[in-house]
Formats: sequence, C-alpha cells, structure tokens
Amino acid sequence: MDGEGGKTATKRAISRREFLKIGGAGIAGVTLTGVAGCGGGGQSGGSRELIFSSSTDDTGTAKKLVDKFNEQNKSRIQVEFRPGNADTGQRFDQLRTQFQAGGEDLDVILGDVIWTAQLAAQGWISDLSDRFTEDMRADYLPGSVEAVTYEGKIYGVPWFTDTGLLYYRKDLLEDNGFSGPPKTWDDLKQMTEEVRQGSGTRFGYAFQGANYEGGVCNGLEFIWTHGGEALDPEDPTRVLIGGPEAVAGLAEYRSMISDGVAPETMSVYKEDESAGAFLRGDAVFMRNWPYVYDLISDPAQSKVRPEQVGVAERPSSDGEPGNGTVGDQPYYISATSANADAAWEFIRFMTAPEQQVFRATEGSYLPTLKALYDDQDLRERVPLIALAKSALRNTKPRPVSPCYSDMSLEMADQFNACLNGNQSPDETGRALQNSLEAFIRQGEREGRCRSRGHGGRKTLSVLRGAGLLRERGRYRRLRANGLALGSGDPGRR
Repeated sequence: MDGEGGKTATKRAISRREFLKIGGAGIAGVTLTGVAGCGGGGQSGGSRELIFSSSTDDTGTAKKLVDKFNEQNKSRIQVEFRPGNADTGQRFDQLRTQFQAGGEDLDVILGDVIWTAQLAAQGWISDLSDRFTEDMRADYLPGSVEAVTYEGKIYGVPWFTDTGLLYYRKDLLEDNGFSGPPKTWDDLKQMTEEVRQGSGTRFGYAFQGANYEGGVCNGLEFIWTHGGEALDPEDPTRVLIGGPEAVAGLAEYRSMISDGVAPETMSVYKEDESAGAFLRGDAVFMRNWPYVYDLISDPAQSKVRPEQVGVAERPSSDGEPGNGTVGDQPYYISATSANADAAWEFIRFMTAPEQQVFRATEGSYLPTLKALYDDQDLRERVPLIALAKSALRNTKPRPVSPCYSDMSLEMADQFNACLNGNQSPDETGRALQNSLEAFIRQGEREGRCRSRGHGGRKTLSVLRGAGLLRERGRYRRLRANGLALGSGDPGRR
C-alpha cells in the first residue's frame, strides 16, 4: 500500500471519490488524514483530500489525531478516516480487491506488518527509502524497521509495536523462593512444578496454540529460541524450517503439553482464552501481547493485581533473551496515490513523538521510537513502557515473503498438529520444508504468490496427494466438541 501516483482532482463533472461521498458506497477501507503543506493533487484553489485506510480504532485515538491534523491544515489538506475490518485477513482481501480494480481511492494505509512483502511484490505500495531516511530509521526500534523492509528497500513507517511478552506471577515465584523470571524453558518447567505444588495454580504456561495466525507467532517463537528459522533472513527463497534447530524448537513447543506444563486444550486457545486463564489466577506464566497489561490494571476484569505481575522476555534454550514476534502496524503510501507528498507529511505527523506519546497514554499502544522508552514521565504514566523495553530489543518479524499468506496458513495447520500430538516435530519440519518450498516454486512460476483462495489450494492438494502433508483432524474434532474454555474471559481492545 505504499505508493505514489495519482489522485489529483480534475474539472470533470463528478469524480469517483465524489460519487462515493454522495452515494455512501465504497470498498471497505480507512481514510487517512491529509498532510500539511504538500504540493500537487487536490481541487484547484482548495485543500487536497487524502483517503486513510486504517485498521479498527477501538480506543478512538486515531480518529482524534486525524481530527487534530485536519484542524491544523484546514485550507491545505483534509484526511478522510476510514476504519476497516477488525479481521486483518478480511481487510487484506478487501484492499487487494481495491488494488486489482485500480486502487483509485487509496492514499495512506495503516496495515499489518505481515503485508509488507506481499504488497511490495505486487507494486501496490511505494518505496519510501528516500523519504524514510537512514537517519530517521535509526530513531526506531530495529525490529520494527526490519519488518517494513523488503529486498533491501523500505516500504513503511512503524506507528506502534506489539510483541510476544512473558507475563509471570511475581508473587508466586517469590513465595516459592525464586528471585526472577525463567531464563530457559527448563527453568520455566521447574518453576511451574514447584509453584503449582505450593499454590494449587491450575496451569503452568498459558499461550496461543490454536490453528490461526497467533499460533504461527507462538510456534515461530519456539523455533527462534532454539536458533532456528522458517526462511533464511538473507535469502527468503531458502527454506530452513526442516533443519535441526527448528525441529528442536518444535519439540520444545510440543513439550509444553506433553510434559504437563499446559493442558491439552491449549491447542485451541487464542489470546482471550489464555488471557482469561491468567487474569483469573489460573496460570503461573503466560505468553501474550502488551494489551493484556491494560486488563490486569482493571479490577473488573482481573483477579490478579498489577503488583503481582512481572513482564519479561520469553525464555530460550540457552538462557539468552528469547525473541518475540513483531506485531506492528506500519503506515504505507499507495502506489496509486497522486498525493504522495501530502501523504508523507501526514505520516510524519501521525508518527511524531507527540502523537506516539498520546497513543501510549490514552490507548496503551507501545511506541516505535526508541527514545520514548527512556522518557521518565511516560514510564511513570504507562508502566508497561519500562517493563517492555528490554523485550522490544529482541523482536523478530515473521518471514518476509510475498508468499507469506500461503505459508502462514500451512504453518498454522502444521504447528497445531505438532502441538496436539497428531504428528512428531520431525514430521512437522519435513512437511513444512516441502510445502514452503512448493509455495516459493509456485510463486516464482507465476511471478507472485497467490492466496489459497486464488491458487494455493491446488499446490496443497498436489502435496497431499504425494503423501507429503498429513490430514489434520484433531483440531477440528476439538472445535466440534465445543470445549469449554471458561467464562468471563475479557475481550481484546
């Protein structure tokens, strides 16, 4: 969705944009506020209009900032804010449809970080390397910048960051003689056993093991903590997930259930189920995103008090800090935008320190500017800023590949099958090695990687027919049986 190119208003009777405003019809998306003092585009003698296609705005902070920008730039740039579908997969499909139709009504896009390679490979977003300079990038978290980089070029500007964090019951560890969080997975298992014996806590470790994108993040994090990779970071056409390090990580992942650290039902847990277990006091440890800290601070949603909870990097195999998945949302400029200069000015406004501080204090969004993690006033107002600082030094993006949509769906299937014991870690590694290589070959033949709904299923059917992929039924049976995951689980913001 980064992009430059064309949307200057003309003197024709009615433009497509005007038609959409009058008719109230349009493709789902979000408008982005206009940027001050930009040249080109817009109506003659009047302000230019930018379309800002955004994700959902549950806290209302994005809309407030768009309104602020519009107020400051009344006579020059005005941004139309269009919040999109909460499901990032559905929103991606909607945006793809828009781009395939010409992308006429897109200027700025707030997207999921996993879209970067897919959008860039299609030529739908603009290369921002000359705008988002190396000096500017140095002010941002390294993992966030890496996640908007594709084939050596920069395609986005990180707005806020997410990463997988280890939440732990600080009070229970101290009561059982432990002075800090676990450094290794063996430490976590030992602590779990002793704390559960002493306190009667139901779960050792709550996480997201279901067959979906969150399960991919969890599985990859285990692979990374053992030194493995899904794809070679230097050459994303080279698949490494069948290697010994990755398989060792998958074995550790499976051991969370097989060793009794987590219940078998963890293979259907998503964010809210695992958060609910921790907030009810049923888990010693939990892997989850930063939003949960906000819930812990709310007595109406959490039996556990903030002073009882610590936040740390995830454990690893060797005691070094484990990597958490980057879950950022960056800004892109549509390649079809005629107002790229104005779009860039708007992005610079939205990502400036003042706006990131506002989002952190009003919505508990973690900033992407490194200096804000040393801002004492902000650290006091938003305690998670200080707690998450060290973890954010060790984030990693998911595989940066235009084939990621297909890869993600297959990793979700395979990781879940491994976790619930349907297949061994070795079988999982071999199956993923074969399927990911097949997706890359298909993408190279076609010049792009299609979603499963647009060709990927054919590849999978060939692989399954060759006996390279196993049928996974257990997850579906668990879902069909309607497992009770507990009541009163808080909703995500």
